[in-house]
Amino acid sequence: MYRLSRNDKCWCGSGKKYKQCHERSDERILMPLKRQGYPIPPRRLILNAEQIQGIRESAKITVAILDKLEDLIEEGITTEEINTFVHKYTLDHGGVPAPLNYQGFPKSCCTSINDVIAHGIPCKTALKNGDIINVDITTILNGYYSDSSRMYMIGDVAPNAKKLVEVTKECMYAGIKAVKPYRPVSDIGNTINAITDKHGYGVVRDLCGHGVGIKFHDDPLIEHYRQKRPTMIMVPGMVFTIEPMINEGTWRGVTLSDNWTFKTQDKKLSAQWEHTIVVTEDGCEILTK
Repeated sequence: MYRLSRNDKCWCGSGKKYKQCHERSDERILMPLKRQGYPIPPRRLILNAEQIQGIRESAKITVAILDKLEDLIEEGITTEEINTFVHKYTLDHGGVPAPLNYQGFPKSCCTSINDVIAHGIPCKTALKNGDIINVDITTILNGYYSDSSRMYMIGDVAPNAKKLVEVTKECMYAGIKAVKPYRPVSDIGNTINAITDKHGYGVVRDLCGHGVGIKFHDDPLIEHYRQKRPTMIMVPGMVFTIEPMINEGTWRGVTLSDNWTFKTQDKKLSAQWEHTIVVTEDGCEILTK
């Protein structure tokens, strides 16, 4: 996968010769892992500095939207009004809302309330006191994608709902902290699942994090639950999302007749937080902060 002449430019995009950059780590770390059955990422998943900067610029729009929604989202606002704001802000700042018309999705963001795990379609539904809602934003700017989501609590939220939101956020950051170069992506899900076990929560298995940046969705798949099989090795320059979806009860969900809205099977609450990160030489950097 990484077999280059020692004097070729390194696959990581640093501009250095391979022998001066990743040759040693490839031979010492990656090849033994490959022999053990761990998938090694193809070169197309290793983004260069220019591409990563493009994602950072896209992320400025994504993060600004989520920040501004902190003041906009309140009791009585409809999810359609949230969508209208997201759509206009994105266009006004030179971006394109990636969800709009993606595989037929009809809106510019996802709004998932209470027992909706993900992919809630904005509509005329007004938020009520006690609701929790996830708003998921993906922006395209100059061909680069950034993806992030955040939870918002409306008015007086029940203690169990607040706890779920806070634990899910803890799960996301614990998963981010677990990212280390030359480790398998399963470290992320194993870390998250250890936290949810303590609370009796279910980790959604039908949806996962994913590579992002040059495409909306790419490898690797980031499963947020415990894995025992060998999973792809994380390498500096890989960009992907960590976005645990945590259910108050069972991890199982059902898709509604609109073919998008994904709800908990037992009608209990669900929460999600999401960041886009890039793997670095000593851990990772959050691009959507």
